[in-house]
Amino acid sequence: MSIQRMDHVGVIVSDLTAAVAFFVDFGLELDGKMTMESELADRITAVEKAKSEVAMVRVPGGQGCLELIQYLTPESHPGDSHAPANTLGLRHLAFQVDDVDAVLDRVRPHGAELVGEVVNYEDSFRLCYLRGPDGIIIELAEKLG
Repeated sequence: MSIQRMDHVGVIVSDLTAAVAFFVDFGLELDGKMTMESELADRITAVEKAKSEVAMVRVPGGQGCLELIQYLTPESHPGDSHAPANTLGLRHLAFQVDDVDAVLDRVRPHGAELVGEVVNYEDSFRLCYLRGPDGIIIELAEKLG
């Protein structure tokens, strides 16, 4: 038995509309939206009487996908949106982009902020971390040469 593919990464957000706007301006494509409210979903997630709004955003022309989820009920538990990059658990999403500066220009109006700084990594990539919606850390990598 082997893994066929990685399907998506689920990300819980406090404002689905704002998160979708951020990731669409970032460069992903909205693939669909739906409301989830079912006993089966409750059994899978172990969150009773849950109702959520879900949006799938996809890498253009690719298979990479984010499932953005806003729980309407019950209320979500806040995390540490300023947790440092070495905190245990899922820490960041990484994207290779054509132009780091252009992406930063598009997402800054959504409140995105650099975690550190943009660096030239051994003349092979320009790299940076930024914080997006709800403190999600996103790595940008621009291949040099």
